[in-house]
Amino acid sequence: MNHLELIEKAKQARELAYAPYSGFRVGAALLTKDGEVFLGANVENSSYPLCMCAERNAIYNAMMHGKKKEDFVMLALSADTVEPCSPCGACRQVIHELLPSDTKIYMSNLNGDIKETTPNELLPFAFSEKDLKK
Repeated sequence: MNHLELIEKAKQARELAYAPYSGFRVGAALLTKDGEVFLGANVENSSYPLCMCAERNAIYNAMMHGKKKEDFVMLALSADTVEPCSPCGACRQVIHELLPSDTKIYMSNLNGDIKETTPNELLPFAFSEKDLKK
């Protein structure tokens, strides 16, 4: 699967978003080495801190199906934004820790604009497990 096909999967996942408060729907699709695709969409809650982003839903979905960090090869996300949709800070931290550093990440919008990046580019100077060691 190429990145354009994965972006289309992210757009399809976006249709599953539950966003009655903001109306801001985001979809994500995570590709694994064996060709499986795991989808995620944002899910809002009236208690805003309980909301979950599409990127984290896709990653956690894959992990709950037995996938591990070394299995992930590409992540795509899409939303109705002016520029390609970029992950929030919490998602950047999760992406940095749970995806390999060379994972291709494709941020897109509904107009066909795409930006390619990696976990390290998304979150330079990230807090990591090595920071927890004394």
